[in-house]
Amino acid sequence: MTTDSTASWTAAFRSAVISSHENIDLFELRGFADQTLRQIIRLDGGGSALRIRLSNRYGKEPLHIGGARLAIRTEGSGIESGSDTPLRVAGAEEFTIPVGEDAVTDPVERTVTAGDELAVSLWLPEDTGLSTYSAVPLRTGYAVPGNALSAPALDGIEGLEELVTRHFISGADVLAPAGTTIAVAFGDSWFEGTGTTPDTDRRFPDLLNDRLRDAGSTGWVVNQGLSANRLLTDEIGEHALARLQRDALDVPGVTHVLIHFGLNDLGIPGQEAYPQAAPGPTAAELIAGFTTLADRLHAAGLTAIATTVGPYKDTVFEGYATPEGIAVAREVNDWIRGADSPFDAYADLAAAVADPADPDRIHDDYDSGDGLHVNDAGAKALADAVDLAFLKI
Repeated sequence: MTTDSTASWTAAFRSAVISSHENIDLFELRGFADQTLRQIIRLDGGGSALRIRLSNRYGKEPLHIGGARLAIRTEGSGIESGSDTPLRVAGAEEFTIPVGEDAVTDPVERTVTAGDELAVSLWLPEDTGLSTYSAVPLRTGYAVPGNALSAPALDGIEGLEELVTRHFISGADVLAPAGTTIAVAFGDSWFEGTGTTPDTDRRFPDLLNDRLRDAGSTGWVVNQGLSANRLLTDEIGEHALARLQRDALDVPGVTHVLIHFGLNDLGIPGQEAYPQAAPGPTAAELIAGFTTLADRLHAAGLTAIATTVGPYKDTVFEGYATPEGIAVAREVNDWIRGADSPFDAYADLAAAVADPADPDRIHDDYDSGDGLHVNDAGAKALADAVDLAFLKI
């Protein structure tokens, strides 16, 4: 491959992953055997070459991949004729990812642009055990029996399954012009996109990217949201302070980090489904956690942009919204908006979607229906609430 000395590897897609071995029942837990997975990724930015990141980070068995292919996706599980190409690791089309490790494919010399939809197909000949996966990718994937790596479409193959979770794929990098800058949306379900319409790319980071492109920006935002994730303690995935290095600081090209946490720290402890959850934090504890987060970002030379904790008073999830928790959220939001916050800037996401008559709840026009997450219109309101001058990407 010919390399451009003025270009560098830059994150163009991210999908935060969690373990199927956690003690949770929110998401389907599964593995695969003698099956082909075809999963769709949409690039946030482009470049002259591409590489895919695959993960067996939480697997209990070595992940044997009998073959992997990359193609341009047409619609559904279909791929564009002539676009299919092998993905290799260290030159091999068949490879194994050890337990607890990740792999990066060899570069594919192909010009890609923001918005390109790519199909990544994995042939899994052996039992994978429970997978390393993304719980809420909001992008339909496909699984069929046997080796169907180069099938033009998987529709019509007996045993076809449609997947609402994404498995083994954690990201894609592109060879972009040197100096291309990246913002990481590092947060919970408000960033991952729960509540927005699947397969439409109407999540907050997607819509913020639309605004950036319209403004002529050469940089973009990648999404490291993780539904049900917490700032201070593990519950769904490692807590924010634990995963910060991997999911933000180590992202190639990162210059800015947008942050949204706190809802699950306050809400999960009140739910019967989580009797083992650590107690809800005080405002002082959350503020200390946010301060540590900002300090670590600044120590890495990054711009730290906070967002206010979203309103959730009328959520349908029993036990999630308590008067004590809502009072803490108000106090934390006042601190984020105040002069003592260590962040370089903030976006007032709470105010952007709150009911003016009752700011502790989501406005009906922006409510996904569960009182905790926003719909497509709400995601647009969140994206519109970010001052692009803060990003400078």
